[in-house]
Amino acid sequence: MPHFEFNALTLLLLQIAAVLIVSRSLGLVTRWMGQPLVIAEVLAGIVLGPSLLGWLWPEAMVALFPQDSMQALKMLSQVGLVLFMFLVGLEFDARLLRGRARASVIISHTSIVVPFALGGLAGWWLFDSYASEGVSLGAFVLFLGVAMSITAFPVLARILSERHLLGTRVGALTMACAAVDDVTAWCLLAFVVAIARADGLEQALWTTLFALAFIVVMLKTVRPFLGRLAVRVANRDGLTPTVVAGILLLLIASSTITEMIGIHALFGAFLFGAILPTEGRLAEMLAEKFEAVAVVLLLPLFFAYSGLRTEIGLLSTTTDWLVALALIGVASVGKFGGSTLAARFTGMRWREASALGILMNTRGLMELIVLNIGLDLGVISPTVFTMMVIMALVTTFTTTPVLAWVYPDSELARDRLKAEPESELGGEVPFTAMVSLSNSDRGPGLALLASVLTAKRDARLFALHLREPSDRPSVVLRDGVEAEDGPLYAFLRHAGKLALGVKPLSFVSAEPAVDICRTARAKQADMLLLGAHKPLLLEGSFGGTVSDVLERTHSPVGVLIDHGLEKVERVLVACVGGPTDEEALRCAARIGAMPGVTVICLRVMSAGWSQLAVAGPSAAMPEVFAESRAIEHPFPAAAVLEEARRGYDLVIVGMHEIWGLNGGRFGLRRRMLAESPVSLLVMHTASSTVAEPAPFGFIHLNQPT
Repeated sequence: MPHFEFNALTLLLLQIAAVLIVSRSLGLVTRWMGQPLVIAEVLAGIVLGPSLLGWLWPEAMVALFPQDSMQALKMLSQVGLVLFMFLVGLEFDARLLRGRARASVIISHTSIVVPFALGGLAGWWLFDSYASEGVSLGAFVLFLGVAMSITAFPVLARILSERHLLGTRVGALTMACAAVDDVTAWCLLAFVVAIARADGLEQALWTTLFALAFIVVMLKTVRPFLGRLAVRVANRDGLTPTVVAGILLLLIASSTITEMIGIHALFGAFLFGAILPTEGRLAEMLAEKFEAVAVVLLLPLFFAYSGLRTEIGLLSTTTDWLVALALIGVASVGKFGGSTLAARFTGMRWREASALGILMNTRGLMELIVLNIGLDLGVISPTVFTMMVIMALVTTFTTTPVLAWVYPDSELARDRLKAEPESELGGEVPFTAMVSLSNSDRGPGLALLASVLTAKRDARLFALHLREPSDRPSVVLRDGVEAEDGPLYAFLRHAGKLALGVKPLSFVSAEPAVDICRTARAKQADMLLLGAHKPLLLEGSFGGTVSDVLERTHSPVGVLIDHGLEKVERVLVACVGGPTDEEALRCAARIGAMPGVTVICLRVMSAGWSQLAVAGPSAAMPEVFAESRAIEHPFPAAAVLEEARRGYDLVIVGMHEIWGLNGGRFGLRRRMLAESPVSLLVMHTASSTVAEPAPFGFIHLNQPT
């Protein structure tokens, strides 16, 4: 292999590139497996370290990560950790504890005390065989206790977000417990680090007193100042580069002071983030400024650095692997068992309590931070470090699949999306429509259509926007908050102009079609409205999420192809016969019942369908139709397009193959979607899928007199 000499900067850039390529490539696999990105990032470090690359191709590992370059990589990763711990502090919100203070304190402290005690016992058992030379029994035992007690707040937030649990009782209580858990565990870690760094008990006590004094100053002096700053910085224009630089200087000062005190710079970064006010947009704007650099660029370097220090080959005997398995068992029993029993004691059902215990057993990144601190201080040996890294990976990896088994989607739907109470008017559920939004430009047309469908007093309307999962840890800060330029905000703005009452719904979804259908069913929607994806119109069929929803739905679906819908006064409903005509006619009848709306029913009979007859769902519906006509035409789609050019605002049709709505890329079959001069509303029934039009005799329509 040729030997290349790189200067320090070139080598660092190559290291960063290698880490990003491997972590993002593995991220595709872990995402497919339903795992958070942190798993891929940790594995990337192990892949690039001595455990894999160093074993398969040691020359490449030495060339890419020579020993004399590790200090620069470590310092850069530490800067990333300081920024990341600041972001973790930003996520801590005391409002999570409102109404849950008693339960969260009981569960969180039990989930610390039990694993701390078991970890301490494990440390006492392992001390003689696995402790580093010169480390005291007390420091080793205390450190293992703290390492067993950690919960990965950022990873937990990401899992809750992707599983749609943030708005549920389980998710809210888990977040509150994890927040209290993190603060308590970091305080314990600061105390243990003080003991490990101190030469004696007296110095450890002085370190603890200085740390307490620092916390008091931050809470009593710095926090009020930041509160006044947050009021002044109320928008993006207020967050000037000078203000950002000032906040960075305060962050650096906080981290530096805690490092000088002896309790590690990361504690200062976490505390500074935690005292920043969450009211207003200061925390969110700062997160947006720092996350891309901290999470995408610098944090993976920490995982690489951790992976380079993880040598699975150090577990060379059966005894070593049995000890590693025992540590996994101790960590899981302590965290899961303590959390679950405490949650059950506070009144949660066993299934909910078990779900909370599984979530609290997530460790991930926070565990690696603690372990690296212990290894740097010499409290734990490289062998114990490797064992604990494996424990962190296993407990984090098993969280998602075990949670899906213990707390399946059926439980999730019951917990998160409870059905609305029935109307007091006769005990009947009112007509309910739900609009699903994915794009801002479809908001005006859908709002106008919803206004004529739900204008009666006996109707209600939900607007749903599903956000894509994010690997950014501040997703909790924005949970339920829609961006001002987002689809839901645009829809609500137009709905306000129409005096339309809307109940907004918004959450993160990795499976939008599944969650749209599940939400519509939970809200007992009589009609689900979607906007068409314009790039697919020329294909003559619906694709993407729309197609998936049509396959899964339990509710009638209306797909709006908006060609500039500005008013709904003259409507054409076209029929050829079949179940979906019922939905089209029912929808047209509801629209036609509104004052000022004229509905024309056009029944198209083709020479190829000699049995076609007059169609309609009931005898009462034609009363709202101004006219009902029957025509014969060899190409029904062309007939409807010809009629649509005579001054209509909206055309309503059922989803039939004869319109070219179930496929067909060429000829008349695509013209209905691509060439309609007015907006189209395509109705799909949940009861059946229609491949070919059925005879009109399938349903019956009385002629208006």
